[in-house]
Amino acid sequence: MRTRILAAALAVVLLLAGCSSGGGDDGRIVLRFQSLAWQDESVAATRELVEEWNARHPDVRVEYVQGSWDSVHDQLLTSFEGGEAPDIVHDAADDLADFAYGGHLADLTHLLPERLRSDIPPGSWETVTFGDGLYGVPFLQEPRVLVADANRLKESGVRVPTPEHPWTWEEFRQVTKRLSGGGRYGVAWPLRDPVSATLNLSLSAGGQLFHRGPDGKVTVRFEEGDEVVPRTVHEQVNTDRSASPTTLGSGGSDTLPGLFAGKYAMVPLGFSYRQQIAQQAPEGFDWQVLPAPAGTDGLTQGVSPQTLSVAEDCPHKKEAVAFLDFLLQPENTVRLALGDWMLPTGRRALADPALHTAEHGWATGTALAGHLRPAPAQTVRGYPEWKDKVATPALQEYYSGAIGLAELRERLEKDGNLVLARYQR
Repeated sequence: MRTRILAAALAVVLLLAGCSSGGGDDGRIVLRFQSLAWQDESVAATRELVEEWNARHPDVRVEYVQGSWDSVHDQLLTSFEGGEAPDIVHDAADDLADFAYGGHLADLTHLLPERLRSDIPPGSWETVTFGDGLYGVPFLQEPRVLVADANRLKESGVRVPTPEHPWTWEEFRQVTKRLSGGGRYGVAWPLRDPVSATLNLSLSAGGQLFHRGPDGKVTVRFEEGDEVVPRTVHEQVNTDRSASPTTLGSGGSDTLPGLFAGKYAMVPLGFSYRQQIAQQAPEGFDWQVLPAPAGTDGLTQGVSPQTLSVAEDCPHKKEAVAFLDFLLQPENTVRLALGDWMLPTGRRALADPALHTAEHGWATGTALAGHLRPAPAQTVRGYPEWKDKVATPALQEYYSGAIGLAELRERLEKDGNLVLARYQR
């Protein structure tokens, strides 16, 4: 009997897991919201807001479903094709193109409230615009910054950059040389996933890489502006010996022990890594947040905001958008931003005094918000395959010194265009 009861319970759980939405036993609308929040503060803030919504809206219940950034693309693709996708989808803007063009996401153009449309800047909306439709709401973003050992900088006597007076890329290279020696490095580049960092920072030097023609088709051209950032990293690692070669295959978190131990003076990281640093830094370790270097286009850099979308198969799109409107009220967005240690896209939330304090570099990050632009690959179909099969291995080999700049260019352009062509027929 106990076995039959357990089997029946399991069947019910599996049935509920396979339903994307609908009504509960009491007739209420049920919406499944898959969140990718992962830091404790962020998960707590998101769950609290879901509970607040449910308390205020007894006829539309939102179920929180925990997802993972590590597997979200493949997981969503499988669930979309199997008809079991969550109603409300948390993702990143550079992952939406194939889902939007594939008909898996709802066009929100005529569903979004004017308050939300007007509060988020046009540049952010560009990141979720595919064709004539809007397929998500960009709500959180993070610039790349330099997290530095403040004592190392002070001892070296180098000029400390500010958003008003940043380092140039050449000055950054010279500073890292000055901070190196005796088994220590001026910088550690964590480039296990080198593509987004390279492309987004390259905007500061005028890099674009992806070029859309009059016919709407995209081609890859590795031009002068695209060379600046990868060449800087390559020279720091292979010529100047001012960047650690061992961190090229590492993630950002992997470099923190070396930063705390004085092995590296600086690490380029996403803004949200400050949370880990604040929690893990040993007592007495003094750190500060610096702007990334500037090129011919100043502090401009690309971002791929976190997004919230509605599945095309969701039968209750109006209610799903109402939940998004609640979740992204300015005061709620500030809670999400503080929980994720990121910046809101909305103007009203970004103006909140809590995001402009000197502590933990918040003020430096908000000063960079006006320089953020859509990531170069934002609307490129086939980008995930291009990134995984072409750009990642090519950049990794270039940064390690295994290939030169000419071969990097050839592989990004020749091999890359072959991949993209399959998506543009």
